[in-house]
Amino acid sequence: MLPAATTPSEHGRPSVDPGSRGRIEEEPVPAKPAHLPVLLSEVVERLAPRPGAVLVDGTLGLGGHASDLLAAIQPGGRLYGIDRDPRAVALASERLSEFGEAFVPVRGDHTDLRALLAGHGVFAVDGILLDLGVSSMQLDDPERGFSFRKDGPLDMRMDPLAPTTAADLLASESEDELRRILKTYGEERAARAIAREIVRLRQKSPLTRTTELARLVERVLGPAARRFRIHPATRTFQALRVAVNQEVVVLERLVGDAVSLLRRSGRLAVIAYHSLEDRAIKHTYRALANCCTCPRRLPRCGCGKENLIRVVTRKPVRPGTDEIERNTRARSARLRVAERL
Repeated sequence: MLPAATTPSEHGRPSVDPGSRGRIEEEPVPAKPAHLPVLLSEVVERLAPRPGAVLVDGTLGLGGHASDLLAAIQPGGRLYGIDRDPRAVALASERLSEFGEAFVPVRGDHTDLRALLAGHGVFAVDGILLDLGVSSMQLDDPERGFSFRKDGPLDMRMDPLAPTTAADLLASESEDELRRILKTYGEERAARAIAREIVRLRQKSPLTRTTELARLVERVLGPAARRFRIHPATRTFQALRVAVNQEVVVLERLVGDAVSLLRRSGRLAVIAYHSLEDRAIKHTYRALANCCTCPRRLPRCGCGKENLIRVVTRKPVRPGTDEIERNTRARSARLRVAERL
């Protein structure tokens, strides 16, 4: 759901928006981890949690959003926290242990939202949060391969048990497919030249390290690329991460599944970090809010395709200046909220 970079966000990215035309640079590694969930007060306000409510944090991370949401639904509320990274689940569970049985950790992929909740006997909830960014814990760990700041394996899997790494894609995909990935998910204007060079070099030796790939992109783009504030390899790394984790292609189904789980007046909040995701969320919300094909003059629906949601946020909610100063990884975040009818 695919980019994401001196204080980290709970789910942050190198703040690289394909629509920004490359004027935001990847941030330096913070001195130590911090728990700074993006748009926290805005999420809590717009999800409007009540005591006794059942909520889902589909992208748990280190539990920053979940902590405040859990506090808001007590007494009697319960929150199911889903994450595909087992380390994130363990750390969040420790952090949220004060809430006892009100917090239920769930190890799994948020794209399997309905099946995961059904496994816990949950078929209707009052609110769902989906924060689509990469967690800072993942981003700042060289062994996860999300960043080129330090040398590490070209992994990029949010789920360490997933079968395909970034190195696998670089070794197996055709030049045309690599070009498509770089162009579509990174809006990299030199996608063709980079893909050609990847294919040429892998005939001699496979690309397996983050610094190898970063140097390759630097060579292809040349000195002219330095006129931008971002590192020349930023868009390539973003594109590969999106492809490895299939972050965009599942969004329409994911939003539909989430809406189907909401009780009447329940709310879905989605935080996206770049234009590809945000457009997918906006268009899916619009489709679900305008299912009915009847003329507006009719007093009631006659087509049987009643609208499923009301869009709460006509425009995306963005972080304020103060939050961006505290947490630069939040600056590309966009929050959109919908309510079940």
